[in-house]
Amino acid sequence: MAKQKNVYSCTECGGQTLKWQGQCPHCQSWNTLVETIAEKLVTRFSPVSEIRQVQNLAAIEAREEPRYPTGIEELDRVLGGGLVQGGVVLLGGDPGIGKSTLLLQALSRMSTERPVLYVSGEESAQQVALRAKRLALDVHAVDLFAEIQLERIQSVLAERKPAIAVIDSIQTIYSEVLQSAPGSVAQVRECAAQLTRLAKSSGTCMILVGHVTKEGALAGPRVLEHMVDTVLYFEGEMHSSFRMVRAFKNRFGAVNELGVFAMGEKGLREVKNPSALFLSHHDSQVPGSCILVTQEGTRPLLVEIQALVDEARSPNPRRLCVGLEQNRLAMLLAVLHRHAGIPCYDQDVFINAVGGVKITEPGADLAILLAVVSSLKNKPMAEKTIVVGEVGLAGEIRPVQRGQERLREAAKLGFRQAIIPVANKPKQNIPGMNVIAVARIRDAVEHMHAIFE
Repeated sequence: MAKQKNVYSCTECGGQTLKWQGQCPHCQSWNTLVETIAEKLVTRFSPVSEIRQVQNLAAIEAREEPRYPTGIEELDRVLGGGLVQGGVVLLGGDPGIGKSTLLLQALSRMSTERPVLYVSGEESAQQVALRAKRLALDVHAVDLFAEIQLERIQSVLAERKPAIAVIDSIQTIYSEVLQSAPGSVAQVRECAAQLTRLAKSSGTCMILVGHVTKEGALAGPRVLEHMVDTVLYFEGEMHSSFRMVRAFKNRFGAVNELGVFAMGEKGLREVKNPSALFLSHHDSQVPGSCILVTQEGTRPLLVEIQALVDEARSPNPRRLCVGLEQNRLAMLLAVLHRHAGIPCYDQDVFINAVGGVKITEPGADLAILLAVVSSLKNKPMAEKTIVVGEVGLAGEIRPVQRGQERLREAAKLGFRQAIIPVANKPKQNIPGMNVIAVARIRDAVEHMHAIFE
């Protein structure tokens, strides 16, 4: 019997090397090489009749692919209007956050119009049936196949020809062609490639459920995200009932779209007005609170930024952010000192985005600084005031994208005053909204009569 040959595979890029190294020679990532069994080379070729001919791009008819609405508006928003025929969607998230629940609810609604198939590789048929019963779903038209072998799944897909198929999850599927265990880099890459090829050739929309690592990234090779058409992440705090689905890649729609759900006894429920989740309902205005209008894809979202500034008790003052970038806070405090004359070098500064939402856009800079000033001066901001703007190192207030849409969303929710960059000042007045345009951070701080009560 031939001796088994071992190689070291990179969990990031899938590259292989014969010896272990601290750094992958292919993608330069550190500590990503794991020992695996070398796979036999399998030659794949296409018959001459199947080889595609070269075409002129201008001669190809560009047409919109038909959409399959999922019946869940928040999920359709993230997908760009619904599922696409032959598209491949990768949905990742922490264990127990609700990935299987969301997909089962979507399949239950879509099964009334087109054939669907749920392939369960993690749970038995009885466990899936119990979940459907607990959620009170109508699953009479939902087909279920509990299997983890790729070849059997392919044969069932070819026989049933469903319009939508869910693979839960891609890390549990294995192919007989490979010798490695399910979940290995080679297995995940091969199974995903075969299922993607099947989706493109048959027109079946494939939804792959993916595991995540402890760092929050999708488990398996990075090439997995490049293969699929859409990458969705399921986010949320385990102690909170609110869940968010965010698109990080979408060949058929906009990226960074956000869908908001609330987890209840009957599964995930859509949240029609997510801005209400991220605003604290104080009886009166409190110091250190500032309302930001952030942009998540095409949706303006109102989020409360809270700041607490307290005298430091140690030589090194603390800088702590929850839901915001910590390094950017240190930079903003330096700008506040240099260009507005407000020092915080002897103060502990704590920043929190209410509701567990994560804000990555720089348009939150001005709201953070005004919340810090409000807490430091112990004076609340005026009621129904929103703030948006990016702060540069020279103290200038830079414009943000979709400024007028943000103002309209705030006005719709009853806000009456806005502090925005000069470049975002609307040409026509927005009814019921008093707009204060500022060019520099010093100008914003000097508007004490508009900022503070």
